[in-house]
Amino acid sequence: MAMDHPAIGPLKAKFPEIKFQGAEFRGQLQVIVPDDKFLDVVRFIKNDAALQYDMLADITCVDYLNYPGWKLPRFGMVYIFNSVKAESPRLTLRVFFDNPDMELPSLVPLYAGAEWLEREVYDMFGIQFVGHPDLRRILTWDGFKPHPLRKDYPVTGLGERENYPVINRESA
Repeated sequence: MAMDHPAIGPLKAKFPEIKFQGAEFRGQLQVIVPDDKFLDVVRFIKNDAALQYDMLADITCVDYLNYPGWKLPRFGMVYIFNSVKAESPRLTLRVFFDNPDMELPSLVPLYAGAEWLEREVYDMFGIQFVGHPDLRRILTWDGFKPHPLRKDYPVTGLGERENYPVINRESA
């Protein structure tokens, strides 16, 4: 892990029990955080006077199903944070989990912008965000059961598109 990133020292000092893993790629640090400590780490990086990661830029998920040589849990969440106030370099937190409930804590209480980002991940991957104020689909319709970005969802779909009429300019 890159030792010159300003987040490393404070994270190690605050959480000595966590053996942080990480990597740096093109100047951007990625830190793997255990899922049971994730919320504590995010609270810390947001509220620490030196770090002040006050902007949640993005949230996404990766499904590692059938990934060659993969030994970690099936799903990995990626959270990208920026610090506007402290002008710290971008920080990416990764959380791997494979709990049967597919649950992680919601970041909406800490970052209001997480509301739509978490809804997108919920819709596409089925990840539940505990404490989210309005967790419902955002890209597909309410009756749609599968989660299209999971690796076990067929590339051609499940036939859901074939049941709708084609709408063109003349018929719209």
